Amino acid sequence: MSLFAVVYTYSDDTAGRDEHRPAHRAFLGGLADEGTVVASGPLLGDGQSRALILLEQDSAEAARELLREDPFAQQGLIESVDVREWDVVIGSIA
Repeated sequence: MSLFAVVYTYSDDTAGRDEHRPAHRAFLGGLADEGTVVASGPLLGDGQSRALILLEQDSAEAARELLREDPFAQQGLIESVDVREWDVVIGSIA
């Protein structure tokens, strides 16, 4: 398995995100419980609505396929998904 850094850029539909946030967090929380999601949370400080998700998958395409099941994705609340393999060399998850 490889580690991937995923950046979600959310749509401007804050009401939709508010409505579907519990299902979105339950989805990611379930993946965290099974060890697929290493960490997840919003990126702060730049005025954009974005989040960073670190997850373990076999490939970038497998990561994208899995994240298509996210309720936010299914509701059209994500404008873009940037998936990058991350070679961690220092730190507690290296």
